[in-house]
Amino acid sequence: MMFNRRNLLAAAPAAALLPAASRAQAAFPSQNVRYIVPFPPGGLTDIMARLVGAKLSEIWGKPVVIENRPGGSAQIGADAAVKSPPDGHTLLAITMTHTVNATLIPNPPFDFRRDLTTISVLGSLPLVVVVNAEKNPARDFAAFVQQARTRQLNGGSSGNGSPPHLGLELFRRATGAGDRIAHVPYRGGAPVITDLVAGNIDFVVANLPECIGQVRAGMLRPLAITSAARHALLPDVPTVKELGQPGLEMTNWTAVMAHSAVPAPVLAQLERDTLRAIRDPGVTRRAEEGGFTVEGWDRARSLAHVTAETERWARLIQEAGLRVD
Repeated sequence: MMFNRRNLLAAAPAAALLPAASRAQAAFPSQNVRYIVPFPPGGLTDIMARLVGAKLSEIWGKPVVIENRPGGSAQIGADAAVKSPPDGHTLLAITMTHTVNATLIPNPPFDFRRDLTTISVLGSLPLVVVVNAEKNPARDFAAFVQQARTRQLNGGSSGNGSPPHLGLELFRRATGAGDRIAHVPYRGGAPVITDLVAGNIDFVVANLPECIGQVRAGMLRPLAITSAARHALLPDVPTVKELGQPGLEMTNWTAVMAHSAVPAPVLAQLERDTLRAIRDPGVTRRAEEGGFTVEGWDRARSLAHVTAETERWARLIQEAGLRVD
C-alpha cells in the first residue's frame, strides 16, 4: 500500500497519541504525592511514613509530602484518602486500628475493604506496658497488677480502636481489674506518652516506637512486652507469656494503602517502589533502631494479612463487647 504525504500527515496526530499515553503512564508520579498519616506527628505510623516517604521522594524525584490528619479514631485521614482522586498521588498510612474500626465504628463514612487497597505491610512491632518511672511505685508487672486490682487507674491510649486501646481492654480482662481502669483516649501515640510522662495518667499499653525514647531516658518504666519473644531493644523486659498472661499477646503493624480505583499499572509501580524504599538498608536500619521489625510484604501477602486482621478483631470485639468511649 502506497502512502502519500497527505496520508502521512493525517495519520501522524493519531499515532502520536500512543507514545503520549505511554509517557504519561511511565512518568508517574507527575506531581507531588500526599502521604496522609491519620495520627499526630511522632507516633509509630508517622515515624514509618516519614522514613518510607523520604526514600520514595529520592526514587521518584518528586516530593512526598507527609500530611498529618488526626482525629475521629483515625477515620478523618482515611476518609480524606478515599475522597482524593484515585490516581495514585495520595497514599494512606494505616495501622491495626483501621482493621479494628471496620467493626468498632458504627456507620463509617467509607467502606474500608471496598474503597482502599493495601500496597505493603511495612513493619510490625510489639506493645509495652509502661508506667511513669518517678511517680508509680510498681517495680514489676505483678506489683502493677496488684495496683490495678485495688485502686482506680487511668489508662491512656492513642484513640478508640487503637492497639493500645485493645491492649488496655485485654489487660482489664486478663487481670480482673475491670471497671477500676478508666480508658482515656487521645488523638495519637505521641500525645498519650507526653501525658504519661507528665503524670496525668497511670499507664499505657504503648506501641514500642512511641515510648522507647522515654524508656531509654528513664522517664518511663517498662513492665511487660506483648510479643511472643523478648525484644532486642528491651532484652530485660519479660513477655506477657513469661508473666503468666498469654492472653495479652498482640502485635501491631503499619502499612501503606491507596484508593482501590487506582489504575493497575500505577498500583504495580507503587508496590515496586514502596518495596524498594522499605528494603533500602538505611531505611531498614533506622526502622529497626526505632523498634520496628521490617516486613516489606508484597501486595498479595499484605492484602491477605489486612483481611485476616479485620476478621480476627471483628470476632474479638463482638465477643468482648468492646465499645468506643
